[in-house]
Amino acid sequence: MNNPDQTMAVTARAKFRPISVDKVRVRGFFGSRVDTISAATARTLFDRCIEAGMLDQVDPERPNPGLVLPFQHNNTVTSQMFWDSDWGKFIETAAYALNHQPDPELEARVDDVVDAYGRLQQEDGYLNSWYIRIEPGQRWTNLRDRHELYNAGHLIEGAVAYYHATGKRKFLDILCRFADHIDRTFGPREGQLRGYPGHPELELALVKLGRTTGEQRYLDLAKFFVDERGQTPNYFDQEAERRGERPEQFHFGTLEYCQAHKPVREQETVVGHAVRAAYLYAGMADVATEFADDTLSAPLEKLWSHLVDRNLYIHGGFGPSARNEGLTFDYDLPNETAYAETCAAVALVFWASRMLGRGPDGRYADVMEQAIYNNALAGLSLDGTRFFYDNPLASRGDHHRWVWHRCPCCPPNISRLVAAIGTYFYGVSDDGVAVHLYNAGEARIDVAGTTVTLTQETRYPFEGRVEIAVAPQVETEFTLWLRVPGWSEGATVAVNGRPIDAAPKNGYIALSRRWAPGDIVQLDIDLTPRRITAHPKVIHDQGRTVLMRGPFVYCLEQVDNGAELDALILSDTAEIATEESQELGGIVKLTARATRETWEGEGLYRLGTPSRQPARLTAVPYYAWDNRDPGEMLVWLRREEK
Repeated sequence: MNNPDQTMAVTARAKFRPISVDKVRVRGFFGSRVDTISAATARTLFDRCIEAGMLDQVDPERPNPGLVLPFQHNNTVTSQMFWDSDWGKFIETAAYALNHQPDPELEARVDDVVDAYGRLQQEDGYLNSWYIRIEPGQRWTNLRDRHELYNAGHLIEGAVAYYHATGKRKFLDILCRFADHIDRTFGPREGQLRGYPGHPELELALVKLGRTTGEQRYLDLAKFFVDERGQTPNYFDQEAERRGERPEQFHFGTLEYCQAHKPVREQETVVGHAVRAAYLYAGMADVATEFADDTLSAPLEKLWSHLVDRNLYIHGGFGPSARNEGLTFDYDLPNETAYAETCAAVALVFWASRMLGRGPDGRYADVMEQAIYNNALAGLSLDGTRFFYDNPLASRGDHHRWVWHRCPCCPPNISRLVAAIGTYFYGVSDDGVAVHLYNAGEARIDVAGTTVTLTQETRYPFEGRVEIAVAPQVETEFTLWLRVPGWSEGATVAVNGRPIDAAPKNGYIALSRRWAPGDIVQLDIDLTPRRITAHPKVIHDQGRTVLMRGPFVYCLEQVDNGAELDALILSDTAEIATEESQELGGIVKLTARATRETWEGEGLYRLGTPSRQPARLTAVPYYAWDNRDPGEMLVWLRREEK
C-alpha cells in the first residue's frame, strides 16, 4: 500500500474518455452561462427555428413548405438542406439545459420535434427531411455538397444527449435505426457504397453512439469513414460523374475544401473549410483512441502543429477567409477581416478534447481552453439571444451579433458547447482522472472500481486558487492529473495542506496515491498579466502586442477608451494593473498608462511625426465585447519598445 501522502511519476494510459453531462454539475463562471442557456437561449433557438419554417419541413403532418431558401454555389446547395443539423444541435442544447435546470415546457416542445422525426422516418430507417419531403428519390447522390451524412451526425449527437439528460429512448431509438441504415448502405462489402461525409461530423457522432449503446459496429463504421476518405479512385469524383458533372466543375475547385484530396494518413497540412477540417480531425482522434490506432498519430500531430504553429489566431480561432470559410496560406492572419467562424472554434475544442483521449497533454488542453474562453465564447451574447458568425480581432464599430442567419449553424453550436461545458473538464481512464479545465462544480466519476465525487471550489478564471475535494465511496488508489496551464509562470500544489514537490510532465502534475474521503487538493496558478507578440511573418501584427491574463485575450473597446483605438500606444515597460468590475457579468479589467497620437487637420500626410499625449487604456476580455454601447474594438495594440 502506498503512503497516502506520497506522489510518484506515472505514465498515462490510453482511452481517457469524457464523462457524460448527467454526471457533472457546473457552478461559478460557466454556471452562470449555463443558467443563461437554460433560461433564455434554448427557448430562443426553438422559437427561431419555428419562425424559419424548419419544423414544417420535418413534420409530414404539416403542409410541405417546398424551397424556402435560394440555391447557392452554382445552384448546388441551399442551407435549407442543413436544417436537420440545426434541429440536432438545438435538441442537444435543450438536453443539456434540461439536465442543468428542469423545464417541462421546453421538454414538451423537444418531444414534439422528436415525434415529428418519428413520423418522418421511412421504413428502412432513412431519415432526412430534405430528401424525403423536398427532393425525394435523390438520397445518397451528392455526399460531397449536400450534408446528408453531416445532418445524420448532428441528429445522432442530439439523440445521445437527450437520452443522457432525460433517460428517454425514443429519439435515440429513431437515430439508431437510421445509423443501422447507414451501416447497411456504406462500407467495404459488395453492394455497399464506399462514400463518406462531404462535411465531416458523423464520424465523431458514431463514436458517441457506440460508447452510449455499446454497439461496436457504430465504432467500426466511424473507422470506415475515416479510413476511406480520399482513397483512389476518389468517391466524390466518381459521384459527380454519375450525376453527369465533371469533377472540375466543383464550385470550390479542389477537394482540399472538404479534406478529401488524399487519404487522411497522408495529410500533413490543414487545408480547406475550417469547420470540416476540425470535425474530421476530431473523428480521427476518436478512432485513434478507440482502436489504439497509432497509424493516425503522426498525421494528427503534423496537422496539429501546422495549425497551432502557423495558422491559429491568438483568440483560438482559425480560418481567415470568408470565401471558403477556411484556410489560405501560412501566417495569413488579418485582424479586421478575420473570418474565424464561431463553429470553427467550437470544432477546434472538439478536436483538442479528443486529442486528450490518448492521455493528458497540456498542448491540447491549453488550446482547448484558449478557444473556449475567447473565440467560441464570444459567439454568444451575455444575454444569450444574439450571436457572432465571424469573429474579427478589430472592428471599426460596424460588426455586431445578429439575431438569426440564413445559415444558422453557429447559434446552436456555441450553445451546445457552453451548455455541455462540464463534460470537457475531465478525462477518465480505468485508473485515473485528468482535470483539464478548472471551474466550480461537482462531478461523479467512475474510476478504479468505485465512484469518486470531485468538488471544485474556485473563482477561476479570474482567480488562480483551485481547491478540489476528493471523495471516493471507499478508499481507492488512482492517479489524479492536474493541468498546469502552459501560460502560467508557475503553480504550486498541496494535498491536505502538505506541499507536493512535483514538476509538471506534459503540462500535468500526476498525483498517484490512495485517496480517502476528506482529501483536499489545492492548486494555485499564476495569473500575472502578460504581453504576447506574433511571429514577424504575421505582417498584420508587426509592432503590436496582445494583453492576456489567465486564459483570456483582452481587447480595447471604444466605450472605455474613446474612438481611434489605433492611436493608442502601449510601452513595453508600462505596468499592467488589474481591476475587478461588476460590468459585463463580473470581470477583471486590465488598465495601463499609454500614449495617444494626435493629428491636426484632415490632411492625409504631413512632415515629421505626430504629437503624443498621455492616456490611460482599459481592456476587457474579448469574449465580452459588443455587449455594451456599439463602437470600435481592437485586440492587437500598437507597442513601443523602451
